[in-house]
Amino acid sequence: MPVATPSVAQARSMASSAPVNKPGPGKKTSVAFEIYDFRRPDKLSKDQLRTLQMLHETFARQAGSALSAALRTPVSIEMISLEQVPYDEYLRSINQSVFAVMSLPPLTGQAVLEIEFSQVFAMVDRMLGGPGKPLNRGVLTDIERPLVKQLIERMFGALKQAWESVVVVNPTIDTMETSAQFVTIAPPNDIVLTLLFEVKLGEQRTAMSLCIPYLVLKPITTKLSAQKWFASSGRKHSPATRKLLATQIGNSGVDCTIRLGKARMEFGDFINIKKGDIIRLDQRTEHDLTFLVGNVPKFHGRPLLHGKRLVFSISQPFKK
Repeated sequence: MPVATPSVAQARSMASSAPVNKPGPGKKTSVAFEIYDFRRPDKLSKDQLRTLQMLHETFARQAGSALSAALRTPVSIEMISLEQVPYDEYLRSINQSVFAVMSLPPLTGQAVLEIEFSQVFAMVDRMLGGPGKPLNRGVLTDIERPLVKQLIERMFGALKQAWESVVVVNPTIDTMETSAQFVTIAPPNDIVLTLLFEVKLGEQRTAMSLCIPYLVLKPITTKLSAQKWFASSGRKHSPATRKLLATQIGNSGVDCTIRLGKARMEFGDFINIKKGDIIRLDQRTEHDLTFLVGNVPKFHGRPLLHGKRLVFSISQPFKK
């Protein structure tokens, strides 16, 4: 049997004639509401924002370590805030900076990494052997551009590692701009995710930001729940991660020493040691010596001659 649907006018009349429960005298009513700005609609939930915050806190730590190794000085990067704002509002909040417009395949679209000029020139000065002094300039020379690109690519490696638990991206620089008016990664009214970082290099503190349009993140929003992120963060490393880790460790230097033996003596004898004195060790000539990596014993072996050079032949792993 068909059911008649009331018209809009009838619905309003029914609503106006419906009884209203008014509070009695001395009673208060509480109305729960939440302010919503239609000019800045939230695209990402609080759970998704929390996951993104954790991802980029990891990025900040790893990017600081990467820059510290490149600049041979401590660099600290700390995440300050995370917001959803219209793209034109993000651009209006930026002064003179270097903008690295990047792609994030397999995600479609572009994002931008912004670094203040004072920080960029301080890093370049440090790379070229200087103390890390900032310059009061607003353009990059042809020599400075590839140096800045090299630093940004180091931070891209940190960004890739931080995002691996959600999606494996391969950040690449499309262009580098020094004016915000040439950075058009999204329409002015589109919502973007903006992440603000504080960069500390020596006594200097400056700002850095990362801007990612919502449309770039949209295909992976279902993977941004905290539950899925924690579940995936404990998985085994991918072959690419293991290869990168092996490369980083393989290029690291370690101190190796060979311990001939140990001796115990009184302090008075120690301060009176002079050239020509003989110190008796606890090492027997027929026993193997100990090979140490850092201060940790790793192998047993014996010294040999190879031509005119003294070498060490490893016989077996060190046994505790």
